[in-house]
Amino acid sequence: MDRTHRQEVRLGDLQRWRATTRGRNLDALERARVEAVLPGLFGRSILQIGSWGEGESLIDAAPMPFRAVLGTAGASGESAITRLGALPLPKGVADVILLPHSLEFAQSPHRLLREADRVLTSRGHLLILGFNPLSWWGLRQRVGATSGLPAGARQLSRHRVCDWLHLLDFDVTDVHRFGVGLPWLRPIARSDGRRLRYWLSIAAESYLIVARKRTIPITPIQQRWRQARPAVAPALGGVRVSFEAAAARRRGEKS
Repeated sequence: MDRTHRQEVRLGDLQRWRATTRGRNLDALERARVEAVLPGLFGRSILQIGSWGEGESLIDAAPMPFRAVLGTAGASGESAITRLGALPLPKGVADVILLPHSLEFAQSPHRLLREADRVLTSRGHLLILGFNPLSWWGLRQRVGATSGLPAGARQLSRHRVCDWLHLLDFDVTDVHRFGVGLPWLRPIARSDGRRLRYWLSIAAESYLIVARKRTIPITPIQQRWRQARPAVAPALGGVRVSFEAAAARRRGEKS
């Protein structure tokens, strides 16, 4: 992981990005992809963590009655300002969390993912928007040329982000790729992996990862046995035989 000090996205950089043609076009594509995914998710609350888009525009299509944007740049329409590495929220309060390029500006992407995992409910969904380092923009940044992205953006591959999610026990349910550099391609889902346009989309500028939190209940075997004993009582004609009484009867028969 890049351990250098990173500045979270600044309001001026966001405003300059939105003023560019490709910035506006990509913002529109990202909003359309998120809007297509959100109606299929359920719950009561959705949180956007990070300053991106304009106000609640990215999560406006969510069917959840409670929506909030926790930003870092202090843009208009944000519910509160926070730091990406320490969310001022209790455990398990959000059914859906959207991280719109937040990992790329976080000083510690791992820590932000752990915080999102903590805040999500046991079956919550995590949506992540990211810039593709294999795109033309990413290649320009690698060779030291100006990519045009907001200052400080760290481009993370979808494979890397998915690996981090698997370590946190998330199931990646879908990955969408899209961009303004390949306008003839429709947005691509992971299920289209055998089609030519899927392979062409590898150079798309942006991706959306949809992941679901996986919770495995851990119940000790001894506790499960105790819980099962009352269930077998009706089969014994309502007579409950304790282990102690049965042991005493066996001792009496031997004497």
